[in-house]
Amino acid sequence: MMHTNSLYQEVILDHNRKPRNYGKLDHASHHATGHNPLCGDRLDITLQLEDDQINNIAFQGESCAICKASASMMTAAVKGKSRENAEILIHEFRELATGKLDTNQPHHLGRLTVFSGIRDLPTRVKCAILPWHTLHAALNSLDGASTEADDSAPPIPNHS
Repeated sequence: MMHTNSLYQEVILDHNRKPRNYGKLDHASHHATGHNPLCGDRLDITLQLEDDQINNIAFQGESCAICKASASMMTAAVKGKSRENAEILIHEFRELATGKLDTNQPHHLGRLTVFSGIRDLPTRVKCAILPWHTLHAALNSLDGASTEADDSAPPIPNHS
């Protein structure tokens, strides 16, 4: 457990200091803003979706280290993926963060499982999930996302 916690902390610090895909895409086809009113995290996700594939994605905003690291890892994970595969990752990450995903069963999260310990920090779960809710909103041309609408993302069918 100690090794997992230190790895988690290292990943969070690395992605907070050097976030991947940070910024705004000038010619985005999709956009959404996410907000966590409890802590003040606010993110903008811009992406270029072409032929149902995420060709490019970026995020920017003001957020805590956990939210920024989650957004950074999320953008790296979904870049080049189909909309369907991105929605599967959104669902699985949300299940991971809330402790509902059995990581001993097959899943698609890979390195994102470093966030599995977030379930033990209930006040931080929404920080980790906000980028994922915002990506879902962007992919589905919704106005935005909020952590206060945790059930806004529909269940994703199980595609192995």
